[in-house]
Amino acid sequence: MRKFRSVRLVIILGLLIVAGTGAAFFSGQETRDFRIAKNLDIFFSFFRELNTFYVDEIDPDKIIRTGIDNMLKTLDPYTVFYPESDADEFAILTTGKYGGIGSLIRGGGEYVVISEVYRGFPADLAGIKAGDKIKAVDGVSLRGATSEKVSDQLKGNPGTEITLTILRNGEEKDFRVRRQRIAIPAVPYYGMTGNNTGYIRFSSFTQGCHQEVKNALLELKKNNPDNIILDLRGNPGGILTEAVEIVNLFVGPGNNVVSTKGKVSQYDETFRTTRAAVDEDIPLAVLINRSSASASEIVAGAIQDLDRGIIVGQRSYGKGLVQVSRPLSYNAQLKVTTAKYYIPSGRCIQALDFSHRNEDGSVGYIPDSLITEFRTRKGRVVKDGGGITPDVHIAPAPLSQLTAELYLRNFIFDYATEYFWANTGIKTQSDFVFTDSDYSGFRNMLLKNNFSYTTITETSLKELIENAKKEKYYDIHKDLFTRLEKEVTHNLDHDLELFREEIQELLEEEILSRYFYDEGAIEWSLNEDEQVKKAVELLNSPDKYGSLLSGKPVTIFISNSEGNSSVAFSRETLSGEKFPV
Repeated sequence: MRKFRSVRLVIILGLLIVAGTGAAFFSGQETRDFRIAKNLDIFFSFFRELNTFYVDEIDPDKIIRTGIDNMLKTLDPYTVFYPESDADEFAILTTGKYGGIGSLIRGGGEYVVISEVYRGFPADLAGIKAGDKIKAVDGVSLRGATSEKVSDQLKGNPGTEITLTILRNGEEKDFRVRRQRIAIPAVPYYGMTGNNTGYIRFSSFTQGCHQEVKNALLELKKNNPDNIILDLRGNPGGILTEAVEIVNLFVGPGNNVVSTKGKVSQYDETFRTTRAAVDEDIPLAVLINRSSASASEIVAGAIQDLDRGIIVGQRSYGKGLVQVSRPLSYNAQLKVTTAKYYIPSGRCIQALDFSHRNEDGSVGYIPDSLITEFRTRKGRVVKDGGGITPDVHIAPAPLSQLTAELYLRNFIFDYATEYFWANTGIKTQSDFVFTDSDYSGFRNMLLKNNFSYTTITETSLKELIENAKKEKYYDIHKDLFTRLEKEVTHNLDHDLELFREEIQELLEEEILSRYFYDEGAIEWSLNEDEQVKKAVELLNSPDKYGSLLSGKPVTIFISNSEGNSSVAFSRETLSGEKFPV
């Protein structure tokens, strides 16, 4: 209680100081200071009374954390509080490094499952494979444990050892693993595609990631590529200065890449390229999609505004807010939004207005009436209002609901596990051929597990029938509804053949990742990647490439799918929660 009295005394003294400023007290800023002091005093007295008189014991950590989380809900979703217990998560976010075994895990069953293993890290070296179930750690059963709890068990100081009890194909086996510092690769794959085009998959903006991209680019240049593709699809962004360094690989010194502007003007800053580029002239295509955000958009936007290359894909996410980390008491951290960023043309790509919420708490996109035109270095028209609009738009064909169900319910994953252990002789990608017999084996696995699903069409018809019965129309049109039910009811065998191409593509990628890790799956997928193929085509057509950069009319290639449908599934939406360990 004495602690509360002292805190209250400090606040009251602050109020007296404010009051002692005389007439200036009524200025806007002084009034705001008074409101802050008043509400802090109310908060402390409120918690004191609650703690003293509430009928049950109060968990101070829980109740204060709830208060902080709800406070932050009134702001943007990128301002986040990290208590000391979440220090590992914060470190992974900013550095991409942590102490662990080098894998991803996911929940959803009796035991947490290894979903991916990083090449060359402890789990891989110990012989652990994707699909293995973690039954225990150091003899402590993890049956029914959440992914978070298992993650906490597997992470630890580099150099320490743990014993994992693994369930594999119904058998139990122990693996001794020595933790080490895990650095998640920012460039999971690079190589040549389309014979003369260098390709770099870039997945995250963590500390030092520009060096990985630079090394990949230098290695590709040994093959004398005619063009380069930088793939930022699914890259959620990260450290702003790393984005500047990435642009600097393709643009020489002295070029403005991004400026930040916020409430505290002395922290406003303009970031420019400072070094000689690795290659300023090679034709460049940057791939983006709806999951490309933040630093990814700085790179894509700067490349577009400086007319250094073409942007291919879908409109990006639209996150133009800058966060910095601020240390708090007891090793907690606050990741707080401090500014908006502006790319070379002067446009901000922030899509949502979090500062002016609706009465229901929702936020809206910037209306068309407030969208402004800007100009690139060569005079091409570009617009603000949210995200980077590509020079060439290619919408991904949406996956069928069947395919999405098979992926999200882990049937694709589970079959890849079965296939891997049944076909141990595959040593190179050329050894791999997915046959009709293999696809039949997948079908049999579904039947064995009593797989079933309901289409959106069937669900909609069911709702229609229920409404018709309520409104007494059903009996009048019963024959019509009966025929409709018969016509729209799906047949699994029919659907497996109808959607075989997209299902088999996911199966092949998942299977290849078991043999050749993430890079092997990426390399395989490039052969059927429409966005990559279109980028290669444009890069190898000097007239079309030049026309896009000059702002002259050029044919825009759009797929015949409704990629923005609210019910459509695409690969970027098929992402369950996974934990790095």
